[in-house]
Amino acid sequence: MILHTLNTSPSDRTAFQTCAASLSENDSLLLIEEAVYWLLPHYRNELTRLPARILALEPDLLARGITSDGVSCVDDAGFVELAVTHDSVINWF
Repeated sequence: MILHTLNTSPSDRTAFQTCAASLSENDSLLLIEEAVYWLLPHYRNELTRLPARILALEPDLLARGITSDGVSCVDDAGFVELAVTHDSVINWF
């Protein structure tokens, strides 16, 4: 069970595609920083095809005025909890 964090916007498709290819259904993907833009309607469909659990960092959503629309959100403490409860963490930049 791996926690993947993605911080790149939809304009950087390479990081997203590499990350997506690495995901399994036991993994979690946490969208942080610019990656919360993947939750915009134009890109959201790509997230629904991923096998992993999708989450977003709430402070980054708030900072950009984006709503989660059903995607689970975590605060900074929740981010730490995810890192502790997963076997490892992979950061995609």
